[in-house]
Amino acid sequence: MNASASRRPRRTPVLMAGAVAALLVGVSACGTSDDSSSDTSGSASPAASEGAFPAKVATKFGEVTVDKQPKRIVALGWGDAETVLALGGQPVGASDWLPFGGEGVGPWAKGMYDKAPELIGTMEPEFEKIASLQPDLILDTKSSGDQTRYDTLKKIAPTVGVPKDGDQYKISWEQQTTMIAAAMGVPEKGKELIAETGKKFEAAAKAHPEFKDATIVLGSRTSEGYGAYVGGTGRVDFVERLGFKNSPAVEAKGGEGFSVSISKENLELLDADLTVMTPIGVPATDISNDPLYKAVPSVKAGHALIFEDQLISQAFATDSVLSVSYALEKVVPLFAEKVKK
Repeated sequence: MNASASRRPRRTPVLMAGAVAALLVGVSACGTSDDSSSDTSGSASPAASEGAFPAKVATKFGEVTVDKQPKRIVALGWGDAETVLALGGQPVGASDWLPFGGEGVGPWAKGMYDKAPELIGTMEPEFEKIASLQPDLILDTKSSGDQTRYDTLKKIAPTVGVPKDGDQYKISWEQQTTMIAAAMGVPEKGKELIAETGKKFEAAAKAHPEFKDATIVLGSRTSEGYGAYVGGTGRVDFVERLGFKNSPAVEAKGGEGFSVSISKENLELLDADLTVMTPIGVPATDISNDPLYKAVPSVKAGHALIFEDQLISQAFATDSVLSVSYALEKVVPLFAEKVKK
């Protein structure tokens, strides 16, 4: 994730009274149905699985009902827009998290938009801009899971937020694809995409048996210091599908967030069979030239790599159904080279 997302998102402010509130009221007739007693497993209900409308999608906030085929989708969550494009949709608004600029998606999604979307803020989206787009569906599946953010969005249009236990961006590309496909009324297309991508992971894992049960640390360095990602995040899910095991030492430090901070005095936490580092907002040399980093056993042994190629880093970080195929093609050979040393 980018430097701003590496910190706990600030609480989204509630919209002020006046013109913005009036606009929200005007479009709230789109409606959303929430039932906090519903199953919140994060999977689609039987109705959605059959491609029927109204479609129902279980979320942390309850079961969300989409009454009819959405035509104006605003995709706010991390990778949500790319997922909509992969499923044949065209978001009218989207958030650009990394940021890519332009249409707000990675090169693996280049040319998939018929018309560029209106770009919306990430951690603090402009609600009035969203409302002006008159969406009939808002997607925020890979997000902070903030209640105030969700409550504000659902006043604009039916909003599919994070799944149960999906706070702080803890949702895999597979679950993201399933939820969005259900909301769009194309669950079978979602299943097909997941199956196709799953086969690519299986092929990569089979081709590299040395990945099986090898420990891995997925670390980063920002202007604030070092950190490492914990289970439940897209990055860790990616490597676990290849057979790796996320560092037990890092997992033991995990809390509610998607990552843990690591002080310079504790950089031994970066040690594993494979250490993978991402510079975020700092030069890669801030990592490679750090004597304390170079003293980490896995680094000394040559079992470490730094993502210096921005596109590789972005593909790995995006973790959408589109980006993971690109990431597999690029990072698996890099992993294999360092594990075999």
